[in-house]
Order: sequence, then C-alpha cells, then structure tokens
Amino acid sequence: MATPVEPPSGIRAEGKHYYSMWQTLFEIDTKYVPIKPIGRGAYGIVCSSVDRETNEKVAIKRINNAFENRIDALRTLRELKLLRHLRHENIIGLKDVMMPVQRRTFKDVYLVYELMDTDLHQIIKSSQALSNDHCQYFLFQLLRGLKYLHSANILHRDLKPGNLLINANCDLKICDFGLARTSNSKGQFMTDAHLSFLKLSSKYVTYMVVSLA
Repeated sequence: MATPVEPPSGIRAEGKHYYSMWQTLFEIDTKYVPIKPIGRGAYGIVCSSVDRETNEKVAIKRINNAFENRIDALRTLRELKLLRHLRHENIIGLKDVMMPVQRRTFKDVYLVYELMDTDLHQIIKSSQALSNDHCQYFLFQLLRGLKYLHSANILHRDLKPGNLLINANCDLKICDFGLARTSNSKGQFMTDAHLSFLKLSSKYVTYMVVSLA
C-alpha cells in the first residue's frame, strides 16, 4: 500500500505530497492520491491512483533517474512526443505529465496514464481459460490500433504480449512507444532495419494468436 511520508529535505514543496511504495519515494501532485503499487520494471515503478478532480482511477509511472542513460532518456522523450498526439480507443492514453519542483536539477519523471488491469502476457501465463471469442476480440482490437498507428506513419517496433494492456471488460490498448518510429519528410520509414522489426512484431502477433487459440 501507499504510505504517506515526510519529504527527504523536511521541506514540503507546494502542490506536492510524498508517499513510499516498495521502498521508493513518490513525489506527486496533490491532485493524485496513490492507492498501491501495481508493477515494477527496468524503468521504475507504476502505482494506481485516484485523480481527486475527476474521481477517476489512473496509473502513475515513476521513471527513476530518467536522464542517467541517454538511450532510456530518448525513449521516454519519444513516447511523450508521440502519445501527446495519439487519441484512439486501442492506444494507451497519456493523461498528464507532472512538472518537477526543480526544473533544472530534477532526476525522476512522473507520467500519468489510463489505468488498466493487466497485460496479455500475464493472461497467457495464467490458468484463465479464454474462448475463441476472447481471442478474436483481442486480435480485432490489436489490428484496429495498428491500423490507426500505420495511418499516422508510426511503426511501433516492440509489439509483444507485455505491451498489450487489458482490463476486466477485455478492452485492449497498445502501450510502450519507446522504440516507435515515424516516417521522415519524404515518407520513408520502411528501411531494412524497420522491416526486420516489422517481421519480429509479426512473430509476436502470431505467437499471441497461437497462445490464445
């Protein structure tokens, strides 16, 4: 669970409050009330929260030391730039980016997304039985989201079950756009490197279909 704590410096910044989750300090805007941590990865920790202004549940991703690694920092920036412009039922929505107190010296980045219950990887690993209707509905939503991305000349390049988020209603949303690419001014993005990623993504789609069948 999320435990309220005092700020490390002892001075509470205006508009911020502090919580400890999984021995990690979260410095978040007061409009959000964290509930509990729900995931951990190489990027950091994700927790579920409630937006006090809308009473909506959201997911807050804390990216630890976001600028320590140049490649990881570029992936974060790329995802931010893309998700600012993407609006689709089958693409994860970026709802907010928290502004840091110290804008020249901050290290951690806090992103607010739509809250989903799980991902397709966890469903495949579980003992939960899935019908043909489930499989068809997941595949339909995946292809629908990809059609939207490709119509905007965006190639995801990292399609896999872990990047397909699912909720209790079986709604599917594509996430993690850190490796995504867009076409250049000449409309060229299908280079050999991109085609190899496209083939890899196709393998993941095939794997998903076979696993769910």
